[in-house]
Amino acid sequence: MNAKQILIWVGRIALLLLLFYVIFISGTIPISGMLPKIKSEPGFLPDKIGFLIFGIINMLLIMGLILSSRWSGWKLALSLAFAYFGAVTFLTQIEAWYFMSNITVDKNLLPFLLIMGLPIAFVYIPLAILILSKGRAKNIVEPASAFKISAKQLMWKLFAIIIVYIVLYWSAGYYIAWQNPELRAFYGSPGNITPFWEHTTNTIITDPGLFPFQALRAMLWTLCAIPIIRGSKVNAWWTAILLGLFFTIPQISGLILENPLMPIASVRLSHMIEGIASNFVFGMIIVWLLHREHNSLKDLFGIFFKME
Repeated sequence: MNAKQILIWVGRIALLLLLFYVIFISGTIPISGMLPKIKSEPGFLPDKIGFLIFGIINMLLIMGLILSSRWSGWKLALSLAFAYFGAVTFLTQIEAWYFMSNITVDKNLLPFLLIMGLPIAFVYIPLAILILSKGRAKNIVEPASAFKISAKQLMWKLFAIIIVYIVLYWSAGYYIAWQNPELRAFYGSPGNITPFWEHTTNTIITDPGLFPFQALRAMLWTLCAIPIIRGSKVNAWWTAILLGLFFTIPQISGLILENPLMPIASVRLSHMIEGIASNFVFGMIIVWLLHREHNSLKDLFGIFFKME
């Protein structure tokens, strides 16, 4: 890469970062007067540094999603915009509403939290595609193995994805997040922690809709993952890492900042660790299962160690 090309890329990155901040802040305007009047504990970093890091890592992720795709033009713009909005905004906010509707996220606020995610998904991503010179549609020949999975195999893999997600979600939730007494108190369960199986049984009895809700979220996560997997031009290992980051960075990076919806710093930290531990692994497992058809259990588990 010569000096001219380096300057071009520096200019692109600077423009992408500036646009990210402008468009992200524009999305927060509709909710600026609707947030609860609760004093949030400081973020883990000073405000300016935290917001700078927040913008940089999210911008780099979006760049990675764009540049690693074999698609371009409207196909890339629409598929990535819908996947990004689904994974970053919709799935995050409906879970926040499910658990925090009686705390800080009421039914009037939820639509505005969803609207807040629209500009990055449907304005910033198409602009980033143009800036990164992938705005012109090309006739791409899909690889013969690109998502060619039989209906029967797809069904059992989707069932496996649901089970894996619930196990990861519930295990990380209990052994990481739920160990924090401040978090338990925040969600209305103060006092000593109950044993895992007792806690699980009590949850099934008192909140029977939780696990079906998480099964639905597992399917929606998978739906958001498919454009990333199918469009990827890098090998399956790199695709798995990228999807793991896609399921992790946007969802947890905001927790490094002050947040009146989750004002207690230790609660935000617990959720950050929980999200990294569960969502990153879940994203990688989706790629492992769905990046191609497997002919046998030996083939399935052999590919875990050597994804091509």
